[in-house]
Amino acid sequence: MNKQTVIGIILIVAIFIGFQYFNKPSKEQIAERQRINDSIKNAQTEQQLAIQQQVTPTSDTTRIVASDSLREAHFGIFAKAAKGDTAQITIETELLKLRFSPKGGFVSYAELKNYKTYDKKPLVLFEGESENSFGITMQTSDNRVLTTNEVYFVPQPITKDGNGNTILTLRLQPETDSYIDFIYKIPQNSYCVDFDIAAHNMQSYFPPMTNRLDFTWNTKIRQQELGRKTENRYATLNYMYTDNDIERLKEGKNDAKSASTPTKWFAAKDHFFSTILMSKTGFATANLSSEIYSDENSKYLKNYTVHSVIDFDATGNKPTNLQLYFVPNQYKVLAGFNDGLDKAQRPNLQELIPLGWTLFRWVNKYAIIPLFNLLGSFMSSWGLIILIVTVIIKIVLLPLTFKSYMSSAKMRVLKPQVDAINERIPADKMMERQQAQMSLYRSVGVSPMGGCLPMILQMPILVAVFMYLPSAFELRQQSFLWATDLSTFDTLPFLTWNTAIPFIGKHISLFCLLMTITNVIYTKVNMAATAGSNQQMAMMKWMMYLMPLMFFFIFNEYASGLTYYYFVSLLLTVLQTYLFRLFVNDQKLLQQLELAKQTKKPAKKSGFMARLEEAQKMQQKRLREQQNARRKR
Repeated sequence: MNKQTVIGIILIVAIFIGFQYFNKPSKEQIAERQRINDSIKNAQTEQQLAIQQQVTPTSDTTRIVASDSLREAHFGIFAKAAKGDTAQITIETELLKLRFSPKGGFVSYAELKNYKTYDKKPLVLFEGESENSFGITMQTSDNRVLTTNEVYFVPQPITKDGNGNTILTLRLQPETDSYIDFIYKIPQNSYCVDFDIAAHNMQSYFPPMTNRLDFTWNTKIRQQELGRKTENRYATLNYMYTDNDIERLKEGKNDAKSASTPTKWFAAKDHFFSTILMSKTGFATANLSSEIYSDENSKYLKNYTVHSVIDFDATGNKPTNLQLYFVPNQYKVLAGFNDGLDKAQRPNLQELIPLGWTLFRWVNKYAIIPLFNLLGSFMSSWGLIILIVTVIIKIVLLPLTFKSYMSSAKMRVLKPQVDAINERIPADKMMERQQAQMSLYRSVGVSPMGGCLPMILQMPILVAVFMYLPSAFELRQQSFLWATDLSTFDTLPFLTWNTAIPFIGKHISLFCLLMTITNVIYTKVNMAATAGSNQQMAMMKWMMYLMPLMFFFIFNEYASGLTYYYFVSLLLTVLQTYLFRLFVNDQKLLQQLELAKQTKKPAKKSGFMARLEEAQKMQQKRLREQQNARRKR
């Protein structure tokens, strides 16, 4: 054997030994493998026992002993908790009716007593483990893995504290002097329930350094409102980071996200109600998912799942402080939970209400919502409140609306002069034609963009109202005229049918129809006053007529309170336009413009107009250079 062969053999042996060493399983992997093997053995034992029971007659005593052995094999130190009393514990307050299940120790039923569904049934957020389940995963010191929703808690005597709050304690107890308590504090007049998880002398039952436990929360969202499509549009799983940045899963499709930064709360939200789980210290990480029920006949809209972690102290020195909210999505109610708390401690649940992006949210928060609340304190008819708010908004925007109208009126009376310029300058000299038009407008102090700026300044208010009204809890089940519920579409017997029509559905909203008709009439009146008969203007007119029809198909499913607002707003706009034309004489306006051209200096060019003219001159220069280059060829 030569030297090269010996060296090769040594290297092969060294590589083999190194591979074995570096690829040996870790302690965690060994433990997990052992757990899996134990589970397989338990399952085999259970199967064998079942076969034996089918084949070999056994006494009741034998069955009990065998069952206890299997139970202990699976549950270990919690074997005693594998069976228990199934009787639910019911607690009622002024606002809530709650039931707690000994199996799992969590809320199994939640009803908001002061509200009803669209069909006048009790408003139940969920009922039973199939609709709402909460389970904490525990890995015990004897290397068993189980969840709290598969074991039974023992209810302790219900007590009252000094503030009249009901205290319910559900105890998971492996030994007499060791236990885990689920402690619920239920106030008499609040939608918030304090939920504490307190261990006592449990450190020997968990692996060392255990300071967090995984949990899974799964809940289904019931249909509570008449408009299923509208409710689906606003139902989603929301979550807020500890820095108060709110996120939500997509409403229109199945969605899943991971939150890698601490999260303050999770909110299982439908259109007007929410179930919220909050941690005072925050959830470190989370995986969230939302699944839509596609069957329109299902009583459920969506299914939400949250996988996250909670802090846990097995010694019991530091309980885990959680809170549960079973709450209406009403802005003043949600904002009320911030009262008396420091900025860092505020839950900021009002962020659940979709009020638009920052600017629009400010308008809603500081103008629209306070105005609605103020009027709501004086009157009960929300139809009249919407009418008054619409009038107030029109009055506030009146100067901008008038300025926009005057800009259009000036452009209209100058139209003959613009037509004369177009006839004088051929179409192939477009830049020269535009320069001449701009010169005309400057000479009389008219800006072609003068009508756009007032419209832009109105947009924050218009968008804010559009965002707020469909989410306004105050409109829920409020009737006005023929509409029985301003928070959903309005229906009449002769505008409702059983077979869905494409793009329309099974109904026509009368407020939406009136809004569309009024919009078409306003467009016709407005376009009739707009000069121009060229092909481009004709196409624009058709587009202006098409838009109201498109809005009809969009808003037919929306809240009747919103379409009623647009209907009233358009009526007031038509009235404003009529009054403007009554008091503004086109002939006198033209005379004023001509006088301004003769007696006053031309208006100073705006920066925009100066840049536009410069661009036109440069383009003309390039065109001339190109023409000269072609001639030289």
